[in-house]
Amino acid sequence: MEKLINREQLAGMNIHYLFYSLEYFLDAQKEAGFKTIELWPGTPHFFLSYIEYSDCKHVRKLLDERDLTVKVITPENCTYQYQFAAQEKEQFEKSMAYFKKALDAGEELGVETMAINSGWGYWNEDREEAWKRSREMLSVLAEYAKTKNIRLAMESLRPQESNLATTVYDVKRMLDEVNHPNLKAMIDTTAMGVAGETIDQWFDILGDDIIHMHFIDGNPYGHLIWGDGTHNLEEFLKAVNRHGYKGYLGQEITEFDYFEDPARADKRNMKAYETFIR
Repeated sequence: MEKLINREQLAGMNIHYLFYSLEYFLDAQKEAGFKTIELWPGTPHFFLSYIEYSDCKHVRKLLDERDLTVKVITPENCTYQYQFAAQEKEQFEKSMAYFKKALDAGEELGVETMAINSGWGYWNEDREEAWKRSREMLSVLAEYAKTKNIRLAMESLRPQESNLATTVYDVKRMLDEVNHPNLKAMIDTTAMGVAGETIDQWFDILGDDIIHMHFIDGNPYGHLIWGDGTHNLEEFLKAVNRHGYKGYLGQEITEFDYFEDPARADKRNMKAYETFIR
């Protein structure tokens, strides 16, 4: 079997460990064989608001003790009230402050990338008005990210989640309009699959602007463990390699079926990858 990825490229995430402690999550990642973490800074693992955030020195100590490294931070922006195209003035300002705090925390944690999306507008408003708000926020955040030496990686969303960037063409439009070196693209294989797109198509359109991925199985809906959906892991990894991608593959597992025993799910997920790890 062809070896297609380095172990360090696989980035374990903590969303499905919602009912377990941060220490439990980190122990489980080490045991499963992960070296890299994409941190979801959500409670109870990491408190993040528009005012404050958890002690990053403590988190780094826990990581260091387990020989783990956080490379990506992914602030919650779907379940919580903060989002990138927030409508009301107060909501917009507090969302902006929240994402800036995420970048502050990311700098302390030593991350390279913050995963983001376009946000969404009201379904009963002109889409272009919401697009303008998203562009404004992402422009400001990209400039702020530059001061932190962090790049923003923007994914598409499913049509059920957003009326803004739901295709590779939408993502390209936003990158072109913001036109900032710290705003780049990321592939979410679930949103990609729902849109009927392919990894090759994304790279043909965005090329080296793709700096991160949420690389999971799906039907195409669902953020699933590899083997639980209909995607072909080997073919996906070969496509990634064809385009010389060396970034991280975030394991954004969000289905509630995995919440009861997330450690077992991660071990099963890693087992699917082991054949392809150099």
